[in-house]
Amino acid sequence: MNSMTPPQLLQSLHWRYATKAFDATKKIPRDVWQALEQALVLTPTSYGLQPYQFLRVEDPALRAALLPHSWSQRQVVDADQLVVFTARTEMTEADVDKLIRRIAEVRQVPAAALETYRGMMLSDIVHGPRGKKALEWATRQAYIALGNLMTCAAVLGVDTCALEGLNPLEYDRILKLEGTGYVTVVACAVGYRAADDKHAGLAKVRYEMTDLIRSV
Repeated sequence: MNSMTPPQLLQSLHWRYATKAFDATKKIPRDVWQALEQALVLTPTSYGLQPYQFLRVEDPALRAALLPHSWSQRQVVDADQLVVFTARTEMTEADVDKLIRRIAEVRQVPAAALETYRGMMLSDIVHGPRGKKALEWATRQAYIALGNLMTCAAVLGVDTCALEGLNPLEYDRILKLEGTGYVTVVACAVGYRAADDKHAGLAKVRYEMTDLIRSV
């Protein structure tokens, strides 16, 4: 398969920034957005359990309602797409069995052949110590998906801005998440930068590689 060159990858990552102002008139092409949605689906997770859902908020009224609970960040209403990342509040035996059925379906193997794997998941993320912190674990998985979305978007020339400045409880209320088993953890605005976003031209500030990467 064809792949990007290292310089091309780094160029995309240097081009990416936390977009502060989006062009509300510019739309993401359908095929590009579909690829980004697939990137979310293809994100790796622990055990492959995918303990999250991604809410694509299309209704302008909903976005307007979310705005005051997002530190009034205009990206919420101006970006072409707004994705809210929600995480499972607990993991159950039913969640594990759902994955087992899916593996059996996709890989054409009997579910009984996956019993050892099923028991491993149950003893860890359902009945084990991590099961007591399932939301924390699921939130970490959601952030892997967030990073994957932002990187893939940059490679495709699409702008993003991660939005942690929000009130999760109000998001849950507005998006009617109560009782669903999912809660809001973070959001991401996706679209194209406005021509007058002064932040687009600022030099990217990062520590030196020697400060962050250490060989042991």
